[in-house]
Amino acid sequence: MKSEDLFNEAKKYLPGGVDSPVRAFKPHPFFAERAQGSHIYDVDGKDYVDYCLAYGPLVMGHANPLIIEAVKKQLENGSAYGVPTEREIDLAKEVVSRVPCADMVRFVNSGTEATMSAIRLARAITRKKKIIKFEGSYHGAHDYVLVKSGSGAMGLPDSPGVPEETTRNTILIPFNDQDALTEQINKQKDQIAAIIVEPVMGNIGCIPPREGYLKFLREITSENNIILIFDEVITGFRLARGGAQEYFNITPDISTFGKILGGGFPMGALAGKKEYMELIAPSGTVYQAGTFNGNPISITAGLATLNHLDEKFYNELNKKGNHLRGEMDSILENQQLNYQVAGLTSMFQIYFTDKKVWDYQDAKTADTEKFQLYFHKLLEKGVFIPPSQFECCFISEKHSQEDLGFTLNAVEEAIKEI
Repeated sequence: MKSEDLFNEAKKYLPGGVDSPVRAFKPHPFFAERAQGSHIYDVDGKDYVDYCLAYGPLVMGHANPLIIEAVKKQLENGSAYGVPTEREIDLAKEVVSRVPCADMVRFVNSGTEATMSAIRLARAITRKKKIIKFEGSYHGAHDYVLVKSGSGAMGLPDSPGVPEETTRNTILIPFNDQDALTEQINKQKDQIAAIIVEPVMGNIGCIPPREGYLKFLREITSENNIILIFDEVITGFRLARGGAQEYFNITPDISTFGKILGGGFPMGALAGKKEYMELIAPSGTVYQAGTFNGNPISITAGLATLNHLDEKFYNELNKKGNHLRGEMDSILENQQLNYQVAGLTSMFQIYFTDKKVWDYQDAKTADTEKFQLYFHKLLEKGVFIPPSQFECCFISEKHSQEDLGFTLNAVEEAIKEI
């Protein structure tokens, strides 16, 4: 098989044969040759219905003609300038018009850069050092947040190379636990600069907030001079037109974005109230910079994407998600299995546990070996999902009813076989 040969060759030049740990699975990952719409094709000629979708950004599907045409025109005019472009203003206006917390935007190159910069800004605003993050949440690969992260960092809760003195400023709390959070804030509120949270935890599977939990976060942070940061790298422009903060009707102080915002190209952003954002250089003294910030290719792709994401788009996407999760629930019920189908809107995951999953500890009760069997069975049947129990699956505009039916048949057969 060509994928196997390529993987063996890749291991000579790339650590572990891949450029991101979540892409590695045994015996070897398949190597992509091309993708179109809801399908991805490997170098061995196999075709898969794709629910990984590059881990979330491709809400309009692979190789979308609207994005391709816009990017082609921009490429003919140049790929990077090192000076501003009018489209940066256009995309910033679009973000501000959609996102409740956004008065101003700073475009960066990845979700990692966005969360790192948001935390720096929160510390500058409050003149405090510590942050709270939730066990199992992933906010990028920088030191302050690489503590008990989900997905790719699972099993590496404290990565080698991260200084102990750095993680001393990161307080870990179970998600959806009001008492644990209240206790820590009562003890350390004078030292806590920010709480950073994925409104839906998408890197430990797919864990929604309990009813009222995000409202509680908003209230307790407001009362204690703590900046509330929503990490919407995954949920931004997926759950609703204005992201999770619109969907749940909770407005944070600062929000971070990535994935969908770049239309399939590298992109990140932080957005927030004007009084906070104007502290960022050059209007303020909080330093943030990048050669490719506001890169015209990513900006163009992002603008083409957001211009397409209207109310009809979300209604249709959410119908697909509700249908898929509902039918998966029925399959598990018919098989008399107590596995959990989690998710909302166009996000979903199966947990191989009989325990309802509300936090990191619940997620860890899942049978990961059984999930690996499930993953490989689906792959054999032509359905590609992320190869980890602790990742989220995504639906795109291009997933047809035929795709969903094909997938449900594959899920039912895979469940029976394992």
